[in-house]
Amino acid sequence: MIGGEDRDAAVELPGTAHEGSGSPNGDTPPGTLTETALEALLFVAERPLSRREIATLAGVDRATVDARLGDLEVSLSRRGIRLIASGEKVELVTAHEAGGLIARYIGADAIQLSNAALETLAIVAYRQPVTRAVVERIRGVDSDYTLRSLLHRRLIVELGRAETPGRPYLYGTGFDFLERFGLATLDELPPLDATVAAGLVDPDGAGLAWGADAAPENPAEPEDPAAPR
Repeated sequence: MIGGEDRDAAVELPGTAHEGSGSPNGDTPPGTLTETALEALLFVAERPLSRREIATLAGVDRATVDARLGDLEVSLSRRGIRLIASGEKVELVTAHEAGGLIARYIGADAIQLSNAALETLAIVAYRQPVTRAVVERIRGVDSDYTLRSLLHRRLIVELGRAETPGRPYLYGTGFDFLERFGLATLDELPPLDATVAAGLVDPDGAGLAWGADAAPENPAEPEDPAAPR
């Protein structure tokens, strides 16, 4: 006892606050979202987070989340960590220009894709969401193995099922595609010249569904990998 008081009573544990004093020291009070707190949240997240999820966690509106994401993207633009977005979800990744050094550290070789895989990946990237049948009509060959290989490498993902007979799977690109090719969003895909664009047109359907100058307004979310097929 010191001065008639218990010694432990005078000690404040880290991350705690006196009753009635407001938020804990160093914490972000509910209803606010700082750029620092957002970066920390995305850093510890083990998966991409949706803007709605961030808003719910922080207790703020969507406009605040969008504003802080914009601030964070600018702050990270010259650093080793970058912010990328796919649809409604965002994630922190390593900078593309550091890929060689990181690959040497983890002992991973640069990704090697065959001409068939690159051709299929280009069709998916610019036509997404797209079915296997459309890919095969454009390529003129069976593409089941190639699509499964790209799925295994996580360069493409299943976006759901088409509302057509048989409910075939719809394919598109995800975060791994953006990270591998150093893109922040699909808006950064290079524009296609007329000759190349013509080659991606479905012989039995419409033209390009995706281009470097436009993105789908409501891209489908990937299905749960654990969901039965």
